[in-house]
Amino acid sequence: MSTIIAKVQEIETYENINIVKFAVDSITLTMMSLDISEKVKISQDVKLLVNSSHIAIAKNLSGDLSYSNQIDAKILTLKQGNLLTHISLAFGESTLESIITKESSISMKLSVGDNVTVLIKASELSICEILDD
Repeated sequence: MSTIIAKVQEIETYENINIVKFAVDSITLTMMSLDISEKVKISQDVKLLVNSSHIAIAKNLSGDLSYSNQIDAKILTLKQGNLLTHISLAFGESTLESIITKESSISMKLSVGDNVTVLIKASELSICEILDD
């Protein structure tokens, strides 16, 4: 699992669906959720959670995508196992971990120091902790 410290910027609700926007450094992240705690308020610092296997990596990305969260990042470490590759990524003051197949990391020719785009679907982000009540 990867965590990101963020500040709640905006909460939009319609029926049972919530779209929440967060500020992380100079980046805006978007979360889509069916349930959100009444304790979550604008300007609060929160800890976001995303499963490392739900963090996709793109290299030399161009074109339009439906992913709300497209983050420019740099590969810090790359550890290839027998089947999977664990990738540590830095953006701003944050670090994420992505787990992709070894085959994908080889075909993409990923290396430490590469600039990549991290892709996270809005439905894959969740708030795991409110840091200031």
